[in-house]
Amino acid sequence: MAINWFPGHMHKARKEIKKIMPQMDLIIEVLDARIPFSSENPLVPALRGDTPLLRVLNKRDLADPAITAQWQTWLERERGVRTITLTHNQRGEALDILRLAGEMTPNHDRQISALRVMILGIPNVGKSTLINTLAGRPVAKTGNEPAVTKAQQTIKLPDNILLYDTPGFLWPKLSPEECGYRLAITGAIRSSVLDFEDIAMFEADYLREAYPELVKARYGFDELPADGLALMDGIAKKRRFLGRGGVPDLNKVSEVLLNEFRAGTLGRISLETPEMVEREMKEAAVAEAEKEAKLAEKKATAKATRSGRRH
Repeated sequence: MAINWFPGHMHKARKEIKKIMPQMDLIIEVLDARIPFSSENPLVPALRGDTPLLRVLNKRDLADPAITAQWQTWLERERGVRTITLTHNQRGEALDILRLAGEMTPNHDRQISALRVMILGIPNVGKSTLINTLAGRPVAKTGNEPAVTKAQQTIKLPDNILLYDTPGFLWPKLSPEECGYRLAITGAIRSSVLDFEDIAMFEADYLREAYPELVKARYGFDELPADGLALMDGIAKKRRFLGRGGVPDLNKVSEVLLNEFRAGTLGRISLETPEMVEREMKEAAVAEAEKEAKLAEKKATAKATRSGRRH
């Protein structure tokens, strides 16, 4: 299932960000540590130019620590990029961002002018909570549903830093397709546009492959079920999520799988690795090339047919 969610206010946000980003001294992009690639907005590299970029891998306490370390190395290959990992309730760690801001802009004299910093992040990665921590007061609205921030605002921080907050926005097309599923699993996309069972099936297949021991321990399996559907059926039986005639209630199972992942009940889990997304990008590029080739062939055939009719 392809997921495409791009509300009107997000289109407006993109235009505003494109306009003011060249004026910034530093860019902070907040990522979900469980899905650093999928939660990265591909518009940022295209718009930032040579502006230093600090990528904050938030919700570190929910992610697999070994994989998070892999992602930091992978992300910092890009010129002018630094990374930092955070948990949602460690104010001291969050304030380290202010120190890094100085390190990454050594030629800017804040005695003369404020350091202009733009903070970006797709919905539900914890950007607003981080802003409130940095400011030391509630200046950004927070909530459990994505896309809470809908308007741009400027916030004065210590050490003569001006923080430009932006609405969380996704991109018009989520590619590779797996990225859309991962965003949905973490809660970055509104529940109203999701097929819960489809998303949960994707999660079940992944968990079975990547974290079999966590799955067995959490849901009481002696042997790992054969596939994602068998896993969901097994959870339904163990939790007694059964409808008329003993049919598994997969919608209820889906809610449990998604909610327990988001709450960290299943354990520290990352949904993607650098090696995985590199493979997916290559596969997506091949598929796109094949699609374009077929379209070109179809157009050529149609043109030849029209030409034959004229003669």
